Formats: sequence, structure tokens, C-alpha cells
Amino acid sequence: MGKLFSIGEVLIDFIPLQKGVALKDVISFERAPGGAPANVAAAVAKYGQKAAMISKLGNDAFGDFLVEKLVEAGVETDKVYRTSEANTALAFVSLKENGERDFSFYRNPSADLLLSKEEIDPAWFQAGDILHFCSVDLVESPMKQAHKKAIAAVSAACGLVSFDPNVRLPLWENPEECRKAILEFLPSADIVKVSDEELEFITRIKDESVAIQSLFVGNVKAVVYTKGAAGADLFLKNGRFESGGYSVEPVDTTGAGDAFIGGFLYQLLELQSNPENLEEVLRDHQEHILKFANASGALTTTGKGAISALPSKREVEELM
Repeated sequence: MGKLFSIGEVLIDFIPLQKGVALKDVISFERAPGGAPANVAAAVAKYGQKAAMISKLGNDAFGDFLVEKLVEAGVETDKVYRTSEANTALAFVSLKENGERDFSFYRNPSADLLLSKEEIDPAWFQAGDILHFCSVDLVESPMKQAHKKAIAAVSAACGLVSFDPNVRLPLWENPEECRKAILEFLPSADIVKVSDEELEFITRIKDESVAIQSLFVGNVKAVVYTKGAAGADLFLKNGRFESGGYSVEPVDTTGAGDAFIGGFLYQLLELQSNPENLEEVLRDHQEHILKFANASGALTTTGKGAISALPSKREVEELM
């Protein structure tokens, strides 16, 4: 069996105790472990496959808390380095009445951005492994170069590369810098997850089907197009598979997309996927994979936070 490696940010989400209040008016917050790559690793581990986090945290109480929570979730943390040169990243979130979010990030830089390419060991990766990453840590930094080395290493080992752009514009000097970074890394991925809110921004194409086809560049073999509560569609170069969502009462949508792709990648590990058989695996098992991923994402919205709100595998299967 392969292992999931997530590379990127691990941070504290400060979730407001009041809904429908602008961030400047929030009186009190509840801390929750987060960071999109970490959320994905936690989901894969919770569902029963091996997952490891590659990142860097500050030598501070928040870093201690995050390592503790990753371990509790079953995520391997031996590749989470610590530093005194910067603090652990923080994100303050405000929640609208429907559970949607607004973010304010504290990192200039944060510890995760200091992970260097020298700290990436190609020997970590084996055939059948999956490396997952997002765009938040692709700003110009040592961490960006660490991503490039890890991606090259897992590809050389005959593993899969998964990319969720997970656009967070407040973290970039301007939107175009974010878009350029996404387009730079896109051809390196075998699997791309993109949301309906991100597609036009990334591609600059209004027509949905044309925009999605434009993502098939370089190594890209599959595009997963998520539509929130409406479910998700899977696109291969010569095929489209649709899957509806599940009706739940959302409390907080933080981490829903991460839980979705975590469920998706968990299934790929279960099915022993690799770059050679990926398209065949997806064609043969797309219905079950998408149902599991949709249920995983939906159930995560019924609790606060991301890692804290992840459902059990049994709960996911019961909803399916």
C-alpha cells in the first residue's frame, strides 16, 4: 500500500463563536487545527490509510498544539520540522449565517514558508505513494522550492501528484501572482481538484467545459470539479462522470473541500493507484470514489473547524 504525503501549511484556524458577524466585530474565537494540506492528511489517516505531513512549525505553543493534533489524527509528524526563526501561522475566520467564511492570515513569514529543499529527502517516496499540495505555500519562499523537489521525487518514484489550488487571495501581493504560481505547478500534477468558485479565475475562460479541458496540460490525467453542496464531477481526457452532493445542515464549511479530496485520495490509496493505472481505476470505480468523497466533505461541514470536524469512515459510509 502507498502512503499519502501532504506538503505545505499547518496552522491554527481561529473560528468565531458568533455567526453572521464581520471579522472586525467578532468578540471571541475558538482555536482549531487546520491548514489545507494538513486537513487532507488527517482525513486520509482517519479513514485508515497511512499519511505523513511535510512542513515546518514554530518553536511555540501553537506548534506544540498542532503536532499533538496531527498525532491524534494518526498523521506521521517526523517530517514536521521546528524553527525559532518564525512563528506558527494563524488564520482568523469569520462565519456567515450559511457557514461560508472570510479569512485574515497572520504570517510574514510563518514557519511553514521556511521549509527548505535541503530538508526534502527523495528516499521518502515509493511507488504507489501520493503527494498532495495546495497553492497557499507557493509564494516565493524556500517552501516553494521544497515543493518542486518533493514533486520531482515522488514522480520519479512512480507516485501520484495531487494539486488543489485552494485559492486564498489575501495571502498574495496580487491575484495575478497567485494565478501564475498555480499555472506554473499545474502541469506537474496527475490529479487536479478545482472548485466552481476558482475555475474561471485560474483559466480566464467563462465556458465551464472549455475551462476544464484547458486544465489538461502536462501530466494532468484527471480533473475533479467540486460544486459545494451540489456535488462534484470527475473529468478524464475522454470522459465525464457526475456525482450529486448530500443534504446536511452546515455549521462551518472550513475544510469541506479538504475532507472531499482527502476522501478521494484515501480511495485511490485503497485501490493501489499509480500514474499508469490511474485513469482505469477512476473509470472503474468513479461512482464509489465520488460518493465517498462527497459524503466526507458534507459531513465535515456539520462541525466546527476542519480536522476537528472530520467524520469517521463509518459515518461516511452510513451517509452514502
